[in-house]
Amino acid sequence: MEIIVLQHIKIEDPGYIKDLMIKDGVNLTTIELDEGEKIPNDLNKFDAMFCMGGPMDTWMEQEYPWLIEEKNKIKEFVVNLEKPYLGFCLGCQLLGEVIGGNVVRSKNPEIGMLNINFSDGKDNDTLFSQFPEKLTSLQWHSYEVQDLENSDVTLIASSPETKYQIFRYKNNAYGIQFHIEVKKTTVGEWGCVPEYKSALENQLGKGALEKFDTDSQIHMPSMNNYSRILYENFKKLIK
Repeated sequence: MEIIVLQHIKIEDPGYIKDLMIKDGVNLTTIELDEGEKIPNDLNKFDAMFCMGGPMDTWMEQEYPWLIEEKNKIKEFVVNLEKPYLGFCLGCQLLGEVIGGNVVRSKNPEIGMLNINFSDGKDNDTLFSQFPEKLTSLQWHSYEVQDLENSDVTLIASSPETKYQIFRYKNNAYGIQFHIEVKKTTVGEWGCVPEYKSALENQLGKGALEKFDTDSQIHMPSMNNYSRILYENFKKLIK
């Protein structure tokens, strides 16, 4: 199995799911976009694409010109080739934008261990039908996707602040706004990124990192379990 992973900062990789893929013997091609690495021209050789989070936003094309090419490649992979795609946080927003949605600043940022509520859209979904009606997962975002009301998009989960916490495009691409892929070291590592730390302290107050890390560890076994289910089901999309 050949999977391409688009990363926007080295410490934000597929996390626990990456560990599962390595254990499975998946051949991973990681493109570190923020370090100038280029997405291959031939995307057809890849069975699936993962697109991760990052400290930049989708509209920052002047500061990060590689975002333009990344959006084009995501559109080629998802819309033209109709191959399996899984995007987390920024990767969710990039998918939303390339299929016609808008990425806007959230009315209230979501940072912390917060609830996600599933809709009827999950009931027959390949990836999420086994998930409960509600779960608690790590959120760390100030922007979100809106305006995805079209027949190709299925809403799967929302939160009180964000409508499109999970959405599916046709039957091959998924955007997940939260971070179910995290593992034990994630919060501490992300807390070292100035943009992430600033957003965290603005939302939860100075010194919030330690409590956030503690809270995340409480829910880690559950998030890891759901990551495993997500990954096993995602493999069913790969032909």
